[in-house]
Amino acid sequence: MSKGIKGDLKRFAKETEVKLAESILRWKYKKKGKKLPDKDYLEHKSRIITDKANMIIAQRGKNIFDEFKKAYHESKKSAESDD
Repeated sequence: MSKGIKGDLKRFAKETEVKLAESILRWKYKKKGKKLPDKDYLEHKSRIITDKANMIIAQRGKNIFDEFKKAYHESKKSAESDD
């Protein structure tokens, strides 16, 4: 996949995440009966939320991957010692 297409897909995914977060924030404000903040504020908050969510997912994903590697190496050592 070319770098241009990959970059376009990443930007599209990021904007989709932001719009989804913005939609959820609008729903939350309406549900609580609060006045909706202006569009710029909602977009800013949505970007912050998606950035934090992506950071958490990346960190937890790394931790999970590290645990899989650790378990794999332990099982491999165990299998070698059984031979």
